[in-house]
Amino acid sequence: MNELVTGDAVVLGLRPARLPSRALAIAIDLAVLMTVFVVLSLGLAVASVTLDEAATAAITVATFLLVLVGGPVAVETLSHGRSLGKLACGLRVVRDDGGPIRFRHALVRGAMGAVEILGTFGVVGSIASLVSARGRRLGDVFAGTLVVRERVPAGRAAAAPPPPPWLLGRFAQLDLSGVPDGLWLAIRQYLTRMNQLDTVVRGAMAERLSTDLAARTGVPAPQGVPSAAYLAAVVHERQVRDVRRVAAAAGHGSPAPAPRPVPARQEFIGERTVNDRPAEVRQGAPDRPSATAPGGDGAEVRAATGFAPPA
Repeated sequence: MNELVTGDAVVLGLRPARLPSRALAIAIDLAVLMTVFVVLSLGLAVASVTLDEAATAAITVATFLLVLVGGPVAVETLSHGRSLGKLACGLRVVRDDGGPIRFRHALVRGAMGAVEILGTFGVVGSIASLVSARGRRLGDVFAGTLVVRERVPAGRAAAAPPPPPWLLGRFAQLDLSGVPDGLWLAIRQYLTRMNQLDTVVRGAMAERLSTDLAARTGVPAPQGVPSAAYLAAVVHERQVRDVRRVAAAAGHGSPAPAPRPVPARQEFIGERTVNDRPAEVRQGAPDRPSATAPGGDGAEVRAATGFAPPA
């Protein structure tokens, strides 16, 4: 079976990687790791030239474990299953349920990889990958992981169905920061594949996912709203927020400038106001009297505003 199926009979749009692509990714990773190992070994050999043979051997073993075993573990943990070779070949390591891996998964894979890849020059890993129906080596079996292809042909990924119109914007104030990526993935895969499930299984999964989502958000699901519609509306709200966030980061979502405040006092003279006077006049003494006021000086008004006072 080419596609990944969870224990709840949900078909995930993930395709297991086969031996050729995995071998190429491992070769790229090993080339990088061996280069780093040789450079560090030469540097340490020069630095420890005055040490005895036992200390030199201990440093060599520690460097080997740190680079060739700890390096892949650290890279896969920090990149969530994408090393340099896997990134170049379009592969990724995920859990059996399709979620991102964690440190314990990367640690088991790295420890077993030192035995079945480095210790046997890849023979054991190749045989295990050929025998496995999903191309898994022993490290994947013990860690509960799977290497899948991220680059799939366009048009094969199904989009999540839109929510009912009467639910649009209803969850705009919902806090989605506590929802993990694994739950989002499970909800999305359920929405895209729910029409392929039995009615009973589909309803039970929708209830379970909506309960988990409500527990993560801290707000119970609305009464009278079907679970599938509730999940679709929340996923739609998250997509809307993601679009707004990307637009804001690109500079298209910046808020409009605030309107210019209207002065509390304006003295109209002809078609202009006192606030339209030149800057050198506004920075001086208080507003001069208008031309129509008693004692007003027409020359001053003409100099300040550019308009002649009425006769």
